Amino acid sequence: ARLTDSRRLTGANLHWDLPSAIIDVDCPEGRQSLLDAWQSSARSLLEAVGHPSAQLTYRYFDGGLSLLISAPIDALYSMCELNELAFTTALSSIEAQRPVNPESGLARLRDEFAAERKPPLLAMQAAAARHGVPFLWDDDEVSVGHGATSCCWPAGGIPDPSAVEWGDIKAIPVALVTGTNGKSTTVRMAATIIAEAGLAAGLTSTDWIRVGDQVLDTGDYSGTGGARTLLRDSRTQVAVLETARGGLLRRGLGVERASAALITNVAADHLGEYGINTVPELIEAKFIVHRALGPGAPLILNADDPGIVSHASTIDSDIRWFSLDPSNPVLASGAHGQVIHARLEDRQLVLHGSSGEKLAVALKDVPATLGGAARYNISNALGAMLLCDALGIEHASIARGLRRFRGDDNDNPGRGNWFEGRGVRVLVDFAHNEHGMRALAQMVLVLPANRKVVLMGQAGDRSNDEIRAMAGAACSMAPDQVLACALPGYERGRPQSEVQQVIRDSALQSGMRPAQIIDFDSPVEATQHALEHSAAGDLLVLLALTQREEVLELIREFSSG
Repeated sequence: ARLTDSRRLTGANLHWDLPSAIIDVDCPEGRQSLLDAWQSSARSLLEAVGHPSAQLTYRYFDGGLSLLISAPIDALYSMCELNELAFTTALSSIEAQRPVNPESGLARLRDEFAAERKPPLLAMQAAAARHGVPFLWDDDEVSVGHGATSCCWPAGGIPDPSAVEWGDIKAIPVALVTGTNGKSTTVRMAATIIAEAGLAAGLTSTDWIRVGDQVLDTGDYSGTGGARTLLRDSRTQVAVLETARGGLLRRGLGVERASAALITNVAADHLGEYGINTVPELIEAKFIVHRALGPGAPLILNADDPGIVSHASTIDSDIRWFSLDPSNPVLASGAHGQVIHARLEDRQLVLHGSSGEKLAVALKDVPATLGGAARYNISNALGAMLLCDALGIEHASIARGLRRFRGDDNDNPGRGNWFEGRGVRVLVDFAHNEHGMRALAQMVLVLPANRKVVLMGQAGDRSNDEIRAMAGAACSMAPDQVLACALPGYERGRPQSEVQQVIRDSALQSGMRPAQIIDFDSPVEATQHALEHSAAGDLLVLLALTQREEVLELIREFSSG
């Protein structure tokens, strides 16, 4: 057995709602013996450091297990140390190694627990719970309330709760959006709709954190840190939080309560991390968002995803469904039957909302759907309609927002962005897994083109099977040429050309000839080649996962030339 990761879960998580210390362990055999020994060791250590009421739980996964100990939020670092010592002690007892004497580490552990204690932090947490207001914390800052009513203090300068004007502290509507593909687009659609309602929409995503039209910072803000930053900003009136798998598994939820949550779809992606090895396990991880939903807060789900439909039957939530199939029987199975749902019907996006009213928006009026060719964006739009309806946005604003959201490089950079110049059409997209690639291929196949060129690459931390599946899906677009590009800085321990070779092999297996496949050292180099060798009537599908701004600038220059 080998410990592979030790971390804090600061919010509700895959296992329960409790902040916890968790370790992941590779253990191909003898898991029960290790679990029994760990539980015994952990109980003894908890008693010795003065935390006898801490709870233990575990989760088996293929080839290992996760071991958790609950902890107050001012003891999580120390509890991680205790958990690691409990594991080491347990392992030595069952593997006949030289026994580890936990007494030698107990004095240090007691000192660490004592040093980490923060009574003012726990007092403010308890007071916020009594007053029913949001509470956010991290190593640097502590806050209560959201948006304009948020009060924030340095972690070392938390006041007595009696000094807080609790009657002034409020929550704002908060929506969580997760799933394998479509998260960023759905979040941005929703933000555009909310803006049409005259409200300052705050959003987090893998690209930036933004309030209204102002980008606060660029980078991946799809985890707990981005949520806190946005909710503490005094300008934020409604928050839509992209909630990625990595953050959910690494830290848990970043908020205690949400007004609504949406799962776009779930497909194989990032398997093999944090003990998530199968799609059903990944679905369970995405469903963590439902733990933030209290009474009256709906969970919005894709009725066209069989895995989501199956798992939904195991949870107790107010579920509202959307579907591309108006006759999908799942639409009638929500908590409100057919009263609240969204569907594609007669080339219209149809919302049966919570007010009992019906909204219909023609596909031809929703630019992001490309007149219906981009079916994945039809699905994203249906989800965004239900999400905004749950947030109390009126139907007229929902319709205006969908008509306004163009899905171009301004509204939604890197996701379904179209350019045209010199008779050449260029599509830039972030499709990076088999599920997303097949959705994209479904659209590309119906578009006329004299010649199709596909640019693709992948990070080195994806398995060969995942890369082959992605490349095979890309080749279903029937390209005349594939440009396999390296992603500098994303080799993740592989030789630079190894991923390109996997892509090449998959393309050859799909029936392409060696001369149709060209390797490049970066997306920028591949884009330059594609543009320089294009001719009127060509369609270039550029799946630029890195160097996106440089790629977009090259295309803008080409299109305007």
